[in-house]
Amino acid sequence: MATTKKTIAVKKTVTEKKATAENKVATASGKKVSRKVKPVSDADFISVQFQLKYHTEFGQNLFIVGNHILLGNGDIANAIPMQYLNEQAWTATVQLPKTVAEEKIIYNYVLVNGDGSTVVDWGTDKFLELQKIQAPTLHLLDTWNHAGYFENAFYTEPFQQVLLKQNETVVKTKPLKSATHIFKVKSPLLNKDEVICLTGSFKAANNWDADAVLCMGKEADSPYFELQLNLSKEQFPIAYKYGVYNTKTKKLIQFESGDNRILQAAPETKQLTVVQDGFVYLPNHTWKGAGVSIPVFSIRTHDSFGVGEFADLKKMIDWGESVGLKMIQLLPINDTTATHTNKDSYPYAAISAFALHPLYLNLKALAGKKFAAALKKLEATRQELNQLSTVAYADVLNHKIEFAKKVYNAVGAEVLAQDDFKNFFEENKDWLTPYAVFCYLRDKYGSVDFATWPTYAQYDEKQIAKLVKEGSKSHLEIAFHYFLQYQLHLQLKDATAYAHRKGIIIKGDIAIGVYRYGADTWQHPHLFHMDFQAGAPPDDFAVKGQNWGFPTYNWQSMQDSGFAWWKQRFEQMGRYFDAFRIDHILGFFRIWSIPMGAVEGIMGHFVPAIPLTLHSFAEKGIWFDYERYTKPYITDAVLWEIFGYDNELVKSLFLTDSKNGQYQLKETFDTQRKIESHFASLENDAQHQKIKQGLYSLISNIILFDANGDGQQFHFRFGIENTPSFKALEFGTQQQLKELYVHYFYKMQDDFWKKEAYQKLPSLKRVTNMLICGEDLGMVPGCVPEVMQQLGLLSLEIQRMPKNPERAFFHLNDAPYLSVVTPSTHDMSTIRGWWEEDRTSIQQFYNQELGQWGDAPAYCEAWINKAVVLQHLFSPAMWAVFQLQDLMGMHEQIRRENPLDEQINVPANPNHFWCYRMHLPVETLQETKAFNEELKSYIHQSGR
Repeated sequence: MATTKKTIAVKKTVTEKKATAENKVATASGKKVSRKVKPVSDADFISVQFQLKYHTEFGQNLFIVGNHILLGNGDIANAIPMQYLNEQAWTATVQLPKTVAEEKIIYNYVLVNGDGSTVVDWGTDKFLELQKIQAPTLHLLDTWNHAGYFENAFYTEPFQQVLLKQNETVVKTKPLKSATHIFKVKSPLLNKDEVICLTGSFKAANNWDADAVLCMGKEADSPYFELQLNLSKEQFPIAYKYGVYNTKTKKLIQFESGDNRILQAAPETKQLTVVQDGFVYLPNHTWKGAGVSIPVFSIRTHDSFGVGEFADLKKMIDWGESVGLKMIQLLPINDTTATHTNKDSYPYAAISAFALHPLYLNLKALAGKKFAAALKKLEATRQELNQLSTVAYADVLNHKIEFAKKVYNAVGAEVLAQDDFKNFFEENKDWLTPYAVFCYLRDKYGSVDFATWPTYAQYDEKQIAKLVKEGSKSHLEIAFHYFLQYQLHLQLKDATAYAHRKGIIIKGDIAIGVYRYGADTWQHPHLFHMDFQAGAPPDDFAVKGQNWGFPTYNWQSMQDSGFAWWKQRFEQMGRYFDAFRIDHILGFFRIWSIPMGAVEGIMGHFVPAIPLTLHSFAEKGIWFDYERYTKPYITDAVLWEIFGYDNELVKSLFLTDSKNGQYQLKETFDTQRKIESHFASLENDAQHQKIKQGLYSLISNIILFDANGDGQQFHFRFGIENTPSFKALEFGTQQQLKELYVHYFYKMQDDFWKKEAYQKLPSLKRVTNMLICGEDLGMVPGCVPEVMQQLGLLSLEIQRMPKNPERAFFHLNDAPYLSVVTPSTHDMSTIRGWWEEDRTSIQQFYNQELGQWGDAPAYCEAWINKAVVLQHLFSPAMWAVFQLQDLMGMHEQIRRENPLDEQINVPANPNHFWCYRMHLPVETLQETKAFNEELKSYIHQSGR
């Protein structure tokens, strides 16, 4: 095979490594190192022969990397090169010390492509325990583990610790001292009392006798079924198969599918061969589950304090268990307290990517018996808030913080002295201390905009250490936030542990961005581009695009630190959740970046992106007019179209006449942000707001953005064909620009964005063993499905948002197995609300997707809602997840009266108040037997 630059960079012979490592073996063996080290002989080493079944293409090379100095110490740059053996195998031999400090040497194979990109085979279950090996030579016949194999999903924590836990069968076997071979294989989807067995064409396997198969052993903490055999007297090659055996009925249930497995070479003298066969060839897409999606704040119980709390999850879990659900999916639960007003209700604008929101604190659990009397004084307030139809966000939070401070002032010192708190603090201090100080300074200076703080505007670790030092004036107030986070931690852990006991997993949501003025941007400003805003391009739900206001990420800086901040986020999610949804996973490919001078998302472009150059236009024969394409195109016709009879007023106040039939904006109004500031005091005046929106449209009436301001590189404005500027061009130029536009957005960037994703996602996925789902909605690049499939990330499929532009609706029968199907999300209307939005679309759906004749009903009747839910339940996707509103919509007695009140968020409104609550308590839902029995029956019938 061809040798790549990457090969040259990492290629070192085993002999060279052994020579450099001899003086380090004592350390690797756990022995004390002296100045004079005894030479290490070959007898102290085991010869490990790695052999991997893998078919490579020209230019590809394979390496081995592991957590041992002789395997590169986990650094791919120092990985061991393998040699090409034949079309189906690569090999390498490494001398490893018999006694090592590591209990297990964990290793992986690395594929290096011709372009230098790397792919690491998945998992941490390839390991060596050399202390247990008696033979001088160990021969490993390994199988590459592709991250996208369905089976890998079932070795994540939610399945191993909760969903499949009850099916695990442990089989003890005695080690065979004379064994020449150890067969190892995985099979995650066995039923209770089922184990893997082996039979084959050789005497030790009873010559294909189905009544005398060999049952394989399995330890409780191992994914592998293992079988030790002495094959020294067998005739090779040998054929064999795995099968499924029931230990209770003592019968073979089935053999695996596919051809026989073949073992070619006979064992050499004094050699142990380990055959790692990957997965048994059995159906791997039979497991399916159903879940409910609801924000914590939306849960209503009789005990709530006007908002859902972590403690309220238990009643939701009880209901979920009673109807057969296996997952509860939440929105982000991080602290968003920036202004102490209802504006902070936006759960994706966290002031800390790690801190939990005090809103979800249960005061009864905090009070205990000691403060029960004090809490009783708030009972009337609690009941009043709990009767409200929506969340009184600011009021609820203020009451909770006030009571928590009373408890803290009384027992805080005692709690903070406890060993359990100290362990919590030690595990979280890297983010907890800066967050607590940030909250203290926010309240002290009355603002989260740290740039305006008279002191500590820039994070200084030494100065912060003085602030938090015990005995300092500020320590008591800062430590309150330690106390609060600890209490939230205990309550959330209690709720998730309860869910696990009920056989239900909890799925979290990791937001793509953080609030511009938060603890993360204050502590790590180098990780963010503070002069840009993240958002999303226009779509059917937000025609002017979305501007989330978050700073974009400095990915280069993050990569320089090994993505430490992101890894810390993933690890934090793992403390509480079993699975999580990556909000806007497209941001790992590219993010929609909007300059600070813009208000609307329409003014953004993708970053990173390959820009167009002057040559790009010349190639297409397009005459390049810089002023015409990059400046707002303003003529009398445009002004009349946008402003009507107000056009003369607009001219006099905001424009200057260029004397060439066009106008330009005055310098004081040449950005959307300047215009927003001008109209800030006139928010309630409809006429002025109309003019403001019109001026926004004037500014966005352009075709190109100048990438660097030097007139050399450019990005297309999204949706140019809808602009008056584009419509005013002559037809030929329109067609040329449109062709280039399509190439720019849909072809030119794809490989580039794929590489961007591969630089980030694989290493982040390795940090956690949770089940990871991606929210891959919106303008999805063509490379996204491939990357997600390769990494084994679950996609999100929505019936009314097909990813194929040629389809009006996504066909649920086409859902990939590794996906989550849902009829709606928090960012859109529910099934019932959608039914009243677009009559034409609904009619098409009614006739084509539901297979009904005639006119669609004006309102979404219960049977229609039920039909949509059933379509999702019976889809082939691993998970079908429903907003609670969509499930309740199936039943006339418990559905909300007005479906328009069911929508949680309106993406087009950046100031939307997130205050949705269930209209009835969970206890009432639990008592609605007819609905619960019907839902349970549907879930059971669908195999979920």
